[in-house]
Amino acid sequence: MDLGVRLTQDRIDAMVARGDWSNRTVLDHMDAVVAVDPDRRALTDHNTETGRSTTLSYAALDRYGRRIALALIDLGIEPGDVVSFQLPNWWQFAALHLGCVRAGAITNPLMPIFRERELRFMLGFAEAKLFIAPQRFRGFDHRAMLDGLRDALPALQHAYYLVAADDAGFEQFFLDAEREAAPDADERLGRRRPGPNDVTQILYTSGTTGQPKGVMHTANTLFATLTPYAERLGLGAQDCSFMASPLAHQTGFMYGMLLPIMLGVPTVLQDVWDPADAARIIQDNGCSFTLASTPFLADLADLATLGDYDLSHFRIFLSAGAPIPRSLVERATERLKCHVLSGWGMTEVGAATACTPGGEAEKIFGSDGDALPGCAVRITDAAGKPVPAGTEGELKVQSNSLFVGYLKRPDAYAVDAERWFDTGDFARMDDDGFLRITGRAKDIIIRGGENIPVVEVEELLYRHPAIHECAIVAMPDDRLGERACLFAGLKPGHTLSFEDMTNYLRGQDMAVQYLPEKLVILDALPRTPSGKIQKFLLRERAQTLRPDR
Repeated sequence: MDLGVRLTQDRIDAMVARGDWSNRTVLDHMDAVVAVDPDRRALTDHNTETGRSTTLSYAALDRYGRRIALALIDLGIEPGDVVSFQLPNWWQFAALHLGCVRAGAITNPLMPIFRERELRFMLGFAEAKLFIAPQRFRGFDHRAMLDGLRDALPALQHAYYLVAADDAGFEQFFLDAEREAAPDADERLGRRRPGPNDVTQILYTSGTTGQPKGVMHTANTLFATLTPYAERLGLGAQDCSFMASPLAHQTGFMYGMLLPIMLGVPTVLQDVWDPADAARIIQDNGCSFTLASTPFLADLADLATLGDYDLSHFRIFLSAGAPIPRSLVERATERLKCHVLSGWGMTEVGAATACTPGGEAEKIFGSDGDALPGCAVRITDAAGKPVPAGTEGELKVQSNSLFVGYLKRPDAYAVDAERWFDTGDFARMDDDGFLRITGRAKDIIIRGGENIPVVEVEELLYRHPAIHECAIVAMPDDRLGERACLFAGLKPGHTLSFEDMTNYLRGQDMAVQYLPEKLVILDALPRTPSGKIQKFLLRERAQTLRPDR
């Protein structure tokens, strides 16, 4: 299969010469930890299906990875083959990635919530040869789903399931200790060890635009941003990670699995989000940092029983993935008694900007941080020319962690000759280089020739006592071209009328032209698995709506 990789020798040489690429894979980091302290705790998971919690040392995790790699080789998986797995935040996820890397295969994590439509496309497009999932998770039969898709997936040769009692059982086949004890095991694995510039991960974008693309990363691109990220946040050997974001999303994959391995520290995983359980897990494990999107932060900060838990070890919550309301950062900082920081990143680059613990309050509360070492960001107009500070424009990023292409879509690699990547986001930057995301390119609403500052209006609405979540999208208008429609989810026991909304915004001295002209109340706004609001679905719904005034 021609992956469509866009990685030149010039880029490799430049990144190595700058010291941005260490040429170390996850196996090099694992080997280093195991050599120094094999009994060090690697991870703890909490499996809601079995009701059990599992803790593994680095030596145990390494052993499982080796067994899985040998099993993959026995199945006929060759270097460069794609292995897809749809797993929650369980220890098997980390072991499977390590096994894939040792076997030279490409890891393709899939969100547990994906169903037939997504899997038909994703497994088929990646030409996955192996699929692994729980037999059941949260009441859903993953095995029955895959059985119904097999005829549409000619490349798929094998499927295995966790906690299956027959020959398709993951545990029986992949965790067999006899393979590891074979005299030629190390030699077989040594021949498969990949290089740092081989594709090691294919991760589909989360679908805020409705069309997923397979983002390809190497070990060098994945690890390039982790060292400056750890340095920016002051993370080190004393820390313990908590991760509730799915490991099948870049947030969880890089910052809940790879970063702890690089630092040689424990990571504690939560498979089904519940803020009270999260507080208990953080307390019981002494977790000190996490990275997650806005809903996780809001739920934890607003937990009524938060005071019942000792979170004194918890130092840093970095929230990224979508514009974060200033009011939430302020409220969460007060309630969690920790550094609540904003950042910006995407599947294609990982984290690119972040605030600094102890930094200026206005920067922390009112920005998405400045560029991490090895990254650069700039704001341009439609012609690609830089705009003055404080001016909204198109966000471009130049990063040592920039991906190496979209799977089988080299034409979609929007990177210019100077390696600036068009993110599709709109943003402003201040005189100090601090970024503020103002929306996606498709989020722009042009009402009668005037752009509506969508994120600013949304941020004001998040301060309304009745609103739990909200999103503003365009609805068509014959006279003005577009008008603004507000979709909102309310806090329990609250109501909100169109008049309440407009009176509130008028009271904030908001320009009349910026006020939403339609209000739709929903039980919950549609979100991606990583927590981003799927505005493309709301835009589709708004196509048939008309103003309330």
